[in-house]
Formats: sequence, C-alpha cells, structure tokens
Amino acid sequence: MTRKEIHVISNGKQPLEEFAQCARLILSDVDYFHVREKQLSAKQLSDGIDILLQHGIPAEKIVVNDRVDVAAVRNVAGVQLAYHSLKVNEVKQRFPELKIGKSVHSIEEAIDAERLGADYVLYGHIFTSKSKPDVTPRGIRQLEALVNEVSIPVIAIGGITPFNVESVMSAGARGVAIMSGILEAEDPLSMIKLYKNGG
Repeated sequence: MTRKEIHVISNGKQPLEEFAQCARLILSDVDYFHVREKQLSAKQLSDGIDILLQHGIPAEKIVVNDRVDVAAVRNVAGVQLAYHSLKVNEVKQRFPELKIGKSVHSIEEAIDAERLGADYVLYGHIFTSKSKPDVTPRGIRQLEALVNEVSIPVIAIGGITPFNVESVMSAGARGVAIMSGILEAEDPLSMIKLYKNGG
C-alpha cells in the first residue's frame, strides 16, 4: 500500500499561533498544513504564514486555501481551490510552480478537476462530520467509485478517525485530511501517530 499522505487543515476558529504550535508538535508526521481561514484578509493570511514559518513549518509543507495570490507571493507549496475559486487551468498556466488541489463533491467534478490540471482532489465528506452534521456523508463506496475514475491522488476528508482511516485507504485514497480530530485532541502528537498507524 502507498504511504498514507496526511493533510491537517486549520479550522478558522483557533488563532493561527495555536495552529502553528500544534503543527510544530506533529510536523514530522504530516505532509501538508492547510491554512483555511476564510475570514482573514490577504495580509492577515500572509502574517499567518509567517507564524507557521517562525514555528519551523517549512514553506514546502504549507498550502493556502483559495487565495492564489497569497500562495504565489509567499512561495508556499500550493493552493487548495474550492468551487468559488479561480479555475484550475488558469492558475496552473499562470503559476505552474504551485501544487494545486481542488475540493470536489462528485465524480464529475473530480474528472473535470483532473482534466483541467489539478494535482490532486480533496473529496468528502466521507463520514458524518461535526462541521456538516445535517449533510448525508458520501461513504466508502462513493469514495472507491471516484478513485476508480481518476488517475490523480484523492485525499479523503470528513469524519476521518484513527479507527476508520484504514477503510479509506483500502478504498484507494492516497491520504486523509483532518481538522478537529487533531486540532481538538488533548494530545495531538499521540493522535497523529494513531492516524498514521491506522488506530
């Protein structure tokens, strides 16, 4: 089985200083840290990247949600595009150095993202999630179906725990994206080890 890729995403609720402190603890076990702070201005996001860098998080592990301008100017690893973001192919053409992820919610969207040049897709939510309690989860079968339709990596998100992470990987996902499972854990380091080793 391919090594499990782990993405940890900021939740927009805790100060980025706290996120950076947590990131420093789990740095060696995480592939990418996503700065997902919709409420922040470009300058505030840039300042947040400085905080991560000051805590020893390398730029090549930082992904900025939506804001292509900030990701490009700060020379971080990449950008995570949403449905309301710029088009994948436009970003890819202008900023070929950025790793581009696209958040998708269907097989059709995933196929389209790959066609336009996305490096990977973020798909979910897979299981019942705190952030979307009233939305029916897509489940393992739909994840497996989507994985079989694209050749780029699929990162699963939504309700992922150390105890269901292996079912996600068995469905063909390249890795998982985690928010509350790590950020709200009493011991983030022990928790990330559980995720990495499958519970």
